[in-house]
Order: sequence, then structure tokens, then C-alpha cells
Amino acid sequence: MVCRMSPKPLAVLFDLDGTLFDRDASFLELVRVQYQAFEALKQVPCETFVQRVVELDEHGYADKAAVYREIAREFGLAPDLSDHLSAHFQETYASFSRAFPETPYVLAGLRAQGIKLGIITNGSTRMQEEKIRQLGIADRVDAILVSEREGLRKPDCRIFERALARLRVDAAEAWYVGDHPVADVRGAYDAGLTAIWRRTSHWPEPDVPCRQIDSLEELLRLSV
Repeated sequence: MVCRMSPKPLAVLFDLDGTLFDRDASFLELVRVQYQAFEALKQVPCETFVQRVVELDEHGYADKAAVYREIAREFGLAPDLSDHLSAHFQETYASFSRAFPETPYVLAGLRAQGIKLGIITNGSTRMQEEKIRQLGIADRVDAILVSEREGLRKPDCRIFERALARLRVDAAEAWYVGDHPVADVRGAYDAGLTAIWRRTSHWPEPDVPCRQIDSLEELLRLSV
């Protein structure tokens, strides 16, 4: 498949989780903290608990309440513990958000080239906005679209089109960077943007033409 790559873009839009910040590492850190915070979990070996939660989480695509209910069921824990774990996740997860090391200077570098920047992310408004605040990147982008607030979710083309309208650029003038082959890459491609896949080993390769990168740093070279 041949990727259609627009020339120097007028705008670059990004997914959030797994693209601008290390979502899996952040979640792993949270789960380890949970194990230490809840005494009732001590009947389960730490690594057994951590590995099973991470597995059930499906890199953020599983419902957390369902994940913790399954954990309570599998390990014979009190049913109400799942509610407490789910509430703890909702209250504290955003504070564990850690940007990929290259994220701040890549955003700064693209902006220095006069390129408009945006974020399109699926999730709850409160959680996603708090993550962005924790990452310290809210003032580095020109538009932020969160699925709950917009009433649209990737890969729906309309959320990409809405972002383009806010940035006042055409699809052919914009790139979209994300790690999920369907929500991000197919969604962006179908909306007419140049789709760029941030490679990850846990998702299959996209089934539409796209540019592939291993690090956001590559964008600085591609955009010149």
C-alpha cells in the first residue's frame, strides 16, 4: 500500500493515549500503587495481580469497572472491592500521566515551523483534560477535541472534520498521528488526512496506506 503523504502540513493532529504519552507505563505504575494501597489485595501475589489487570485492560480499551469485577471474581475477593478499585482508578489515574520524552520538544519544534497543532482523543472529558493538564501540553496545541464533549468518537470521520474546521485547514493539508490501527489510522485516512501510525507491538499493522514512525521525533524531519 502506498501512503499518500501531503507536503509540509499546515496542521498536525495527535491521538493522546499511547501517542503523546506512555499510556501503558502510566497504567502499570498505577496498578502497582493500587496493590500497595489496598490491604485486601495482599492475598494475591503482587505480580499476579498486576499482570492480570494489565492483561484485562487491553491497553486502555476495556471498561475499567468490568476489569476490576473480573479481578474480584477470579481471585475470590469481596465484590465491593471492585467498586473501590474502579473509583481509585477514576480519581488517581490522570496523575500518573507521563509524556514520552520527545513529546515536549517535538510539539515545540512543529510550532516553530508555523504548523498548527491539535489533539483528538476518545474518553471522558474530565479524565482526558486532566491528563493533558498533567502532561503540561494544553498551551502547546491550538485545538483539543474529546469524544465525550464532542458527542463523537474516533474513527468517526466527523470528529476529524470538526478538528480541521477549528484549525481552518483542509484534510489534504493535515497529518494525524496515532497508535491505534482503526480508531486513529483508519479514521484519519477515511477523513482524508495523511495518516501516520506510531508503531506499537500490541496492535496489528493498519490495513490502509499510512506513514509509519517509531518516535515522534521523526515528524520534525518529515515536516521540513
